[in-house]
Order: sequence, then structure tokens, then C-alpha cells
Amino acid sequence: MGRGKYYGKWRQAGEGLEAAFYKENWAARIAYAMRLQGQLHQDRRDLYLPVPKGYQCKLAFISDLHAGPLTDVRLLEQAFAAIAAFEQDVILFGGDYVSLHARHMQHLIKPLRLLDPATPKFAVMGNHDLWLDDEHISNCLQDAGVQVLVNQNRRLPAPFDAISICGMDEPGVGMPDAEQTFAGAGEVRLLLMHSPLGLKHVAGHDFQLAFCGHTHGGQIAAPGGTPLVLPPGSGERRYAWGLFALPGGRTLLTSRGIGMSDLPIRLFATSEVHLCHLHSALDIVEHEGQHVDAGIKPA
Repeated sequence: MGRGKYYGKWRQAGEGLEAAFYKENWAARIAYAMRLQGQLHQDRRDLYLPVPKGYQCKLAFISDLHAGPLTDVRLLEQAFAAIAAFEQDVILFGGDYVSLHARHMQHLIKPLRLLDPATPKFAVMGNHDLWLDDEHISNCLQDAGVQVLVNQNRRLPAPFDAISICGMDEPGVGMPDAEQTFAGAGEVRLLLMHSPLGLKHVAGHDFQLAFCGHTHGGQIAAPGGTPLVLPPGSGERRYAWGLFALPGGRTLLTSRGIGMSDLPIRLFATSEVHLCHLHSALDIVEHEGQHVDAGIKPA
């Protein structure tokens, strides 16, 4: 077991039965063949930061892989291939790398090899990672060249060193510490956290963009994408998925993620990776009365 809170005997027993029932990945294979695991969506966005004019950085964000018996490995490989083709400058991972057992990290070894080893990569832990074996999962990620941040920040290498990546510990079952997360960070801060619940921990702290997952967009949603049920620890329902304008000129991107938990299907909550172009706010050519990103939602 890992260091995550609220992993009681009933949940452990339930996940043990779930692991036995879905053994050998039979359900994931059937669901994938029937197109019930969702066709991967590549969410492409232009985002703007207070950086020098002409600044350009390509950032990929992926979350909630849930490697294991509920997520077909072909979906994982498809997602990593999309990121690799983007030829990004930095990759962010939003947590929940496995479901039901930490040994399922083995399913991520091949997909991770699709990524350029020279690209800076940063990760935070999810609730499933902290419940299972966060030490093993963290070691596997670091062996693949991914820096795991636990209430820490790192400045990107030149020529992108105007930006600090600030990784906060899982807000629901971990030990998030916003003061420590932002301590010594540069003026331009990208916050990486597992869940929108983390917003309650960073009130009063400066950052420009926040990236999170956890919600799966409900995983099963109504037509149009309105989630039916969100997992515990998701925070405010209005941040279930999408891009949101927060008070103070800040922006939140909540991903529906890739994989599945509890059930091997997605309905109206498509798996997605996020391929973002970061620009200088000074380069914006804005028409009067329009937001620079038409996909943004008000908080």
C-alpha cells in the first residue's frame, strides 16, 4: 500500500474483487473492440502567458491513464503516439497511472518509450497511485525520465526558463502544501495537480495556468458531455472538464483523461490528450469583445 489516506478495508476489499473479476483484461479488450472505450480526442489549444513577445512553447498534458485490466493498452499507445507526433517542448502527467495494482505500470513501459527522452517531463501522483504503491510508481516514472513533483517546482530549461512547473501533492488523499509548492518559483507558474479539488488549497497563490484531471468528465455522461456522477475528491462540479477562466486572470484546464476505473467503458466522455501552444500575451490579436480562446468557460 501507498501513503494515501481514506483507503479503508471496504475499498480494498472491493478493489480486490474487481481485480479478480476483470483478470486478464478481458473486459477492456471487448470494450475497446466495441468502441466503448472512446475514440481518442486530441484537444488542441492556444494559451497565453505573461512572457516576452514572440515566446513559443509546445506543451502536452495527459492524465488518468489507469493502466490495468480496465483500460486497453492500445488506447494508451494511441495517446502516447499522439503526444510524440506533436513534438512538444514539455510534457505534463496528471496522475492515476494505474488501477487496482501498481504492477500494471508494466503496461506503460512501451508507451513511454514512444516519447523523446530529451523532452522535459513532469508528473504528480493521483489518488489511485497513493493508495496502491506511490514509491514503486514514482520509481518507474523516474526510470522513464519523468520528474515526479511532490509539493515542488522546477524551472524549465532554456529557452523556456521563464516558466516554472509547480507540482502539488494529491489534494484529496495526499498532503498538499501550496506554500511549499510555489516556494522559490518564478513569476510565470504552471500549476500541475491531480484534481480540481486542489483549487481550494491554492487560493491566494499566484499562477497563470493550472492543469488537472481525476474527474474523467464523469466517464459516463449525458449526451453533450454533462457528467452523471463525478468521483469523490473532484471539487466543484462546474470544473468537471474543459477550460475555465478563474478569478485573477488565471486559467484552469481539467482533462477527461485517458483510462477508466470501476467500469471499462466511456459514454459521452471521450478520452483526450491536450496539445497546447503557449504564446506571449503580448502577441494576442484580439477582436473587441472576444476572448483569446473561444473554448474557455467562465468560472
